[in-house]
Amino acid sequence: MTAVGEKKGWPEGYVEANGIRLHYWRTGDGSKPALVMCHGFSDNGLCWRPVAQMLEDAFDIYMVDARGHGLSDAPETGYTAQDRADDVACFVKAMGLQMPAIMGHSMGGSTAGAAAATYPDLFSKVVLEDPAWFAEGTRRQAMNEEERAAFNKERRERIIEQKKMTKEALIAMCREQSPAWAEAELDAWAESKQQLSPNVVGSWENKPRPWQEIATSIKAPTLLVTANTEKGAIVTPEIAAAAKVINPKIEVVLFSEAGHNIRREAFDGYVDAVRAFLLAH
Repeated sequence: MTAVGEKKGWPEGYVEANGIRLHYWRTGDGSKPALVMCHGFSDNGLCWRPVAQMLEDAFDIYMVDARGHGLSDAPETGYTAQDRADDVACFVKAMGLQMPAIMGHSMGGSTAGAAAATYPDLFSKVVLEDPAWFAEGTRRQAMNEEERAAFNKERRERIIEQKKMTKEALIAMCREQSPAWAEAELDAWAESKQQLSPNVVGSWENKPRPWQEIATSIKAPTLLVTANTEKGAIVTPEIAAAAKVINPKIEVVLFSEAGHNIRREAFDGYVDAVRAFLLAH
């Protein structure tokens, strides 16, 4: 269906979950431990491809397109972190997965964290790559209703503009904006922008659920992967340190050379850290 997936040879499918149809790519034959991957805002499941290639020897990996993203349904409403957490929990149940690990980046990190916190008996371990755990006083936390409406309007307009661009133009833009990214990242990234529905900004929660509540409620061993906030990372050193105090099951690894897209900017170290964590727990 998409060039990247076909070249990789991974099967794909759809499943009814939480009242919508979710699309996914997967590796393996069900004989290995399951790992569910939740992508970031505006990406799709295949944006995990380089990491999945490095982990598929040890795990059966499920790369899910979030609602409004990729080839999944795009309802008009239902785009809070809790909605996505419910989606992925229903996906796990519908697929019959037994205590899978779950990992996510950015928006997907918030999804994975909220899913593990809300459904503590469903997941065996958790990896959070720079989740949207914003410090108090940041723009996303401090916006009033009018400012958030303007922010959402700008996001929607950007989505519509990018959907009109060719894949070649999007790849060129990504190369210019993120020159350190490997070529293997670009095709899926560009395709995801063409697939993204403007509905994703339609019902964003006014203020995210406090990260402290999420961290407190997670029962599974958790790896919080952080990076340099001066290079665009979200999770501050203070939040990372506090998370470890709140929940001793949380381990933290810092990639000071990377920004928000940690796996795309520090790939080898990221994969090594994630693999070591997942195999040790």
